[in-house]
Amino acid sequence: MKAIQADITTLQVDVIVNAANSSLLGGGGVDAAIHRAAGPELLAECRMLGGCPTGEARITGAYQLSANWVVHTVGPVWHGGDRGEAELLTSCYFNSLSLAVSRQAVSVAFPAISTGIYGYPVERAARVAVKTCSDFQAIHDEPKQIIFACFDGRTRKLYQQLLEQFF
Repeated sequence: MKAIQADITTLQVDVIVNAANSSLLGGGGVDAAIHRAAGPELLAECRMLGGCPTGEARITGAYQLSANWVVHTVGPVWHGGDRGEAELLTSCYFNSLSLAVSRQAVSVAFPAISTGIYGYPVERAARVAVKTCSDFQAIHDEPKQIIFACFDGRTRKLYQQLLEQFF
């Protein structure tokens, strides 16, 4: 696992994970960037999926992205931490990785799910992300490479510190 500061839409990986909203029809932040970079075919395929509940994930083609697939997962809105947010965020990462493995993905890139407009504190979200991905890799052979694509240097540094604690 590694943390980098990058535009997730430019990464050459098997799977890019999208921090989507429950409609899967595009939104703001990384969701908008992924839809824009993938092209209109992504939206057309997402329309056929009928949405996605919080904590679950769906997979589509990646179209004009360098990746093979996009896994769309709906993170929880932060309400102070006492409404199951950590469990739902854990499910986002676990279900995303499970879908990636179902397509024999070797490399997966994640954004910082729920930390934008959904308000999840970045440090708490990063802890959930790193722990869940570490736990998943401990019991699965794939994916071999998990990348945390961070929007800014502060977030990348935080993920890097957590990765150093885990490994």
